[in-house]
Amino acid sequence: MTYRSSFLMLVATAGMCFVSSFAPFAFGQEDPAATEIRKDWDKVTAAFSGGKADEVAAMFLAKGELIDEQGTVYQGQKDIKELLTAFFAKFPGSQMKNEIESIRVLGTIAIQEGRRITTAKDGTSATIRYTSVLAKTDQGWRIASLRDVGDESAPTPGDLLKPISWLVGEWINEGADARVKISYKWSEDKNFILGEISVTKSDQVVMKTSQRIGWDALLGAPRSWNFDSDGGFAEATWTQVEGAWLVRSSAVMPDGQTGSAIVKISNEENGRYMMTGTNRIIGNAIEDDFQITVVKVPPAAAK
Repeated sequence: MTYRSSFLMLVATAGMCFVSSFAPFAFGQEDPAATEIRKDWDKVTAAFSGGKADEVAAMFLAKGELIDEQGTVYQGQKDIKELLTAFFAKFPGSQMKNEIESIRVLGTIAIQEGRRITTAKDGTSATIRYTSVLAKTDQGWRIASLRDVGDESAPTPGDLLKPISWLVGEWINEGADARVKISYKWSEDKNFILGEISVTKSDQVVMKTSQRIGWDALLGAPRSWNFDSDGGFAEATWTQVEGAWLVRSSAVMPDGQTGSAIVKISNEENGRYMMTGTNRIIGNAIEDDFQITVVKVPPAAAK
């Protein structure tokens, strides 16, 4: 069971429905009930961070309920304590933060909405949105019902490019007639992979290409753009097929001719990858297929 899935089932019982902040009262004054809830929340936070399942479970009503994001209902302090005990045993030292979005006090009942973030000792974290119903008792505010909804943040374009992030680094191919150097790095915002490619023949650089690989949200796949030093340019879409990437490109040459090709990129996972070019057409001419092996350059020795 992953940290997140265990979290969704277990840590929700931590009673995170108490506030770490509060809704403003008249003339900027804090609602007295919100102040009480906030103080109870401080107790829950301390108990959870200390791994005290019994103290956290006691913040629920005797028949209080927890409904996780799968719709499973856990009812009563005994069941909640057992869940917490299992969670703390699996993830000792977990810490939590609470972000309150709203709290409404309706007499002896309060409704709170927000999200909480729980972090394990190894830095793994999980985020959950929740709605809780609190009841005022002689012992303070207690949880009558807590319903959780998953709240994983939407992935960034950079996150979606992780399957090709192995390209980042310095690469080289030395053939009989040319030497190709390829360098990939992340853009400053981590949302693009930037490539610089140079081709050398007889110790002279005969071509340079700048490449930008991004995530095409409409296509749901990577897309790349190439700009050559001679004025040509190309655009390509990337499709993952059986562990390799098929890069389908269309290009415009400096003289106005168009071209297209399919390049298969296969990561050999031993510091090299294979590039196989097929269906290569420039103007009305069909070009030969090719296959080259690109080798990763070892990092320079520290001085």
